Amino acid sequence: MLGTYDFCGYYEWTFDWLEREGGQQLLLDYWVESISNDSQRHARELIFRDGFAGMLEYWGHTLAEESPDLGYTITHRPDEVVRFDMQDCPSKGFLIRNGLEQHHDYCDHCVGWIGPMLEDAGFTLDHAHNHRAQCWWEIRRATDLTPASAPGELYAQDARLLPGWSADGATIDTWVRSTDPLGKTSQ
Repeated sequence: MLGTYDFCGYYEWTFDWLEREGGQQLLLDYWVESISNDSQRHARELIFRDGFAGMLEYWGHTLAEESPDLGYTITHRPDEVVRFDMQDCPSKGFLIRNGLEQHHDYCDHCVGWIGPMLEDAGFTLDHAHNHRAQCWWEIRRATDLTPASAPGELYAQDARLLPGWSADGATIDTWVRSTDPLGKTSQ
């Protein structure tokens, strides 16, 4: 199995190339077809079968493998919400540290494959990332209309409380119930 550091530079280059060659829709289609429906089929099957428990199993294992220094926190309320706070994303952090920022929004690929999978399984997500290897996610059942928590409201390790979250003019991209402010859905 390839580690994060073996493929994230190539991944980023591929995202940029696809978008330049075929536009944003081609890139969105790639994330859904090649990642969500194909390479991450095991995650899809686990989450469809086990719901929140499947999410905890999949991301607990995957994040521990990608980020052994624990640059993330996973919290949850059983059968209500799963919350991820990425204080130091290993993939985006690697790209930043090594000057490999080819695509304008590498972070979008997570929502690009995870969002459609969650929607197909009956879940919705609230998410934001700051392009600095920091993000947060709250995943609920699509029927649960509870809004995302305010910064620090429920989670002590909330990425939005980090000193660099919005400092120095950071651009924050936010999704509310799987839709971003530019009108792109996660599908």
